[in-house]
Amino acid sequence: MTPDSRNDLADLLVKARTGGAPTPQPPVELEPDGVAEGYAVQALVHERLEAAGFGPRIGHKIGCTTPVMQSYLRIDHPCAGEVFASTVYEHMADLPLARFHRVGVECEIACRLGADLPQTGVPYDRGNVKRAVAALMPGIEIVDDRYAHFPSLSAPVLIADDFFNAGVVLGEAFENWRDLDLDAIEGEMYVDKVRAGSGRGRDILGHPMEALAWLANHRISLGRPLKAGEFVMLGSVVKTIHFTRPAEVLIRFEHLGEARVHFA
Repeated sequence: MTPDSRNDLADLLVKARTGGAPTPQPPVELEPDGVAEGYAVQALVHERLEAAGFGPRIGHKIGCTTPVMQSYLRIDHPCAGEVFASTVYEHMADLPLARFHRVGVECEIACRLGADLPQTGVPYDRGNVKRAVAALMPGIEIVDDRYAHFPSLSAPVLIADDFFNAGVVLGEAFENWRDLDLDAIEGEMYVDKVRAGSGRGRDILGHPMEALAWLANHRISLGRPLKAGEFVMLGSVVKTIHFTRPAEVLIRFEHLGEARVHFA
């Protein structure tokens, strides 16, 4: 891609996130050459959204970390995005459906970092990355299918647009998590008090800390390592559920607690 085509793609993607119509399939000349180009355009999208009043980026999301989500989106590798301060809610959110194109939710484990994860010369893995985790939280990722036909879009284009992210609801931080069996921990989603799906920590790349290690290494490759104080949504254990009518959503992880969102 040329600098002009990167900027043109960023402009196209930002329209749907700032009140415009759903994003169409980009023309061939705006298609990123690969995943690295997708992240380059993502950085331009972030600049535009910050200028539009979305606030600073204070967290991260990882998509496609579970077999159910990889199958759903037909992508066989994790993908990363960032989360803006204006779209982060604590414990509970009450949101209008009209704010979104086609809103959905995911049931996730989130972590809060208590230390930086800089370049050390040794790749991060599940064993060494967990030292930086100050707390775990249950989390709802709010996603928005803001596309005319998302199956027609390539992974690099979806990466450039933060992979559907539209916000998060974070439950209470749980600091005494190190004795938990994160492989087996179960997460459940309820919609209007009816159980809509469940999964376990092992569904997230085999172990939730594998997802964090992937992101730590990925951010180093971008030259922007993870920082203390940031949070990371590690991936959904339940397939995305979308809504076109009012609904009450609760997600719960054993030992970690719950988070809720109401769409009105």
